[in-house]
Amino acid sequence: MNDTTHGIRIRPGGPADAPAVLGMLDGAVAWMNARGNTEQWGTTPYSQKPGGVERVDRYLTENSPYVAELDGIPVGAMVLDSGPSPQMPIAPAGEPERYVRLLVSDRRHAGLGVGAALLAHAADETRRAGLDLLRVDCWAGGGGELVAFYERNGFTRTDAFLSDTWPGQVLARRL
Repeated sequence: MNDTTHGIRIRPGGPADAPAVLGMLDGAVAWMNARGNTEQWGTTPYSQKPGGVERVDRYLTENSPYVAELDGIPVGAMVLDSGPSPQMPIAPAGEPERYVRLLVSDRRHAGLGVGAALLAHAADETRRAGLDLLRVDCWAGGGGELVAFYERNGFTRTDAFLSDTWPGQVLARRL
């Protein structure tokens, strides 16, 4: 796939993208921490969390990963699956769906619409699969800024949940 939006090219991802994805995740943790957010993903770089590297490897081999590039440089990543993580307390949709299991962008390219372009691609992939339901879950703390991001991109709040003390929100988009 060679979708291009605002100069951002989205292509299928794979195992070779693991270092770039881990770098984006580590950068996201550092960016959140610098702004006082230690609750969403903690303070340990993602690549140093127990199971973090293995999780990224699974995402890139067992799911449908996509990488956003700008001038050939990875600036975002997304992973689609057929449902939420079984480790999360999220009810099944009750119908076939595509589920955004990971969405991350390189904070050095914030404001360029990388996340929005990846979500638009997720909607296209969902339609191509003959489905009309796209869901995602996210952290609902910090004043709900992440929830608002998904709402600006066409999602609607469905179920709130707690994973231990971590507040989460499931959002859905009908296509």
